[in-house]
Amino acid sequence: MSINITKACRDLDQLLSVAQIACRLLFQECYKEGIKNIFITETYRSQERQNYLYAQGRTRPGQIVTWTLSSKHTSRLAWDIAIGPPQSLYDETTLKRVGGIARKLGIVWGGDWTGSIDRPHFEVPITWKLPANYNLEGQVIVPSSSKKKVQLINVENKEETKVAQAWNPHSTAIRTATESYIAHAIKEGVIQESHLKDLRNGVMTTDHLLGLFITIQQRRAK
Repeated sequence: MSINITKACRDLDQLLSVAQIACRLLFQECYKEGIKNIFITETYRSQERQNYLYAQGRTRPGQIVTWTLSSKHTSRLAWDIAIGPPQSLYDETTLKRVGGIARKLGIVWGGDWTGSIDRPHFEVPITWKLPANYNLEGQVIVPSSSKKKVQLINVENKEETKVAQAWNPHSTAIRTATESYIAHAIKEGVIQESHLKDLRNGVMTTDHLLGLFITIQQRRAK
């Protein structure tokens, strides 16, 4: 399959699960602070696209848009955002508010960098964990265009989330219930079979499982 290096990927599911959870948490907390007009402009970026963007303003016409050939986007650990109306696309005041929220969550904000400041950029290390006293409180709808708003849908039946938060791979009952839930989602076509393999191989972390349940809920709601 050919790679389109000229088009940005806005699919949150293309990020690693740790980054998906961090991004959803950021959008959730922004929503709670009244910031509902932010949206994703790019998630995963192939190295070929990173090279293409780096060449812009150097060996290719245009304004410089990136300062590095090595980006967390290529590691599936970063995402960029923009602002919808009535603010301008990269409204500095709004980006600073989002950056301040990201700081509290242990999410790296490009606006805090010295030299090559990148206010629309957010990323996490692979070791990032949900900070104390924070949880995903429902289905967080993360828009990928300015035509939609951030939404937080409180789930009436929170049994799936409870299972994820109480995940214990040594509990036969919880493991059986979780396998059945994931297998059913695979049969529905909302997730890939690799998730069930991760569960059975013992590499499914609590954060991964919680993010997977939220993904299933969101895709079923579409």
